[in-house]
Amino acid sequence: MKKLISKSGLHSNRKWALYTSYGFLIAFVIFFLFPPYFMLVTSLKSNTEIAELATNPWIIEHGVTFEHYWSLLSETSFLTFFRNTVVVTLLVVAITMVVSVLAAYSLSRLKFWGSGILATGIFLTYLVPETLLFIPLFKIVGWLGLLNSYWVLVLVYPTLSIPFCTWIMIGYFSSIPKELDEAALIDGANHIQMLLKVFIPVAMPGLIAATIFAFTVSWAGFLYPLAFIYSESEMVLTVGTVTTLIKGDVFHWGGLMAGALLASAPPVILYAFLMDYYIAGLTSGATKG
Repeated sequence: MKKLISKSGLHSNRKWALYTSYGFLIAFVIFFLFPPYFMLVTSLKSNTEIAELATNPWIIEHGVTFEHYWSLLSETSFLTFFRNTVVVTLLVVAITMVVSVLAAYSLSRLKFWGSGILATGIFLTYLVPETLLFIPLFKIVGWLGLLNSYWVLVLVYPTLSIPFCTWIMIGYFSSIPKELDEAALIDGANHIQMLLKVFIPVAMPGLIAATIFAFTVSWAGFLYPLAFIYSESEMVLTVGTVTTLIKGDVFHWGGLMAGALLASAPPVILYAFLMDYYIAGLTSGATKG
């Protein structure tokens, strides 16, 4: 009888724990989906309805319109901003992955004096906030003649992405058994061949996680473009959309919401397909090594 009662109580506790978990999960989803929902609704309203304070901000009462999207794509430099962002992102991701993979392999496998201290120092540089760096970086890029060009972002964004991506890859490379190194060396492979044919295929989840992080840093960065770029033809999405659709104290809310949704679409799509790899890469890189 006691065993039946204990089993019944355990089943009841599990049921309430499940209901509680789902309750918090639903509340969490609703809370964090409100901003994109509000953005979508606002972008589909007319300017007249947006300006009417008496209307419900959460629903569309006067009909759906795509005028903000059409105006954004045809009457502003949004496509130029998008092109500049794509170029910057692709170059930053390529530079970041090449440097971080080579650095991580060297620090995790080619043991040398001070490699551990150097690995820690690389990661600590990631903890320095951007607000402390953009002033000295402004002087440096001005001396290099790169101000008011999106190429300056190709130079400075890797300073944010490489340390963290290197840390992730060090954790992954350190978790690979050393027997694979020995087997590859016996077969006559050099270090470059070992990296390309052994380490990179095995550490693919970590590579994907690092790539997504570098993509996010370069796609969503705001402070550096705001500080270094002031010409509309050189701006990226994060700064260009805001400066184009905010004139003094006039905010074009419909266009701002439409631009924000279009700008956030590529990261959302990327995360939707690669989220499992991203989480696996972060957790493994944080706990191994």
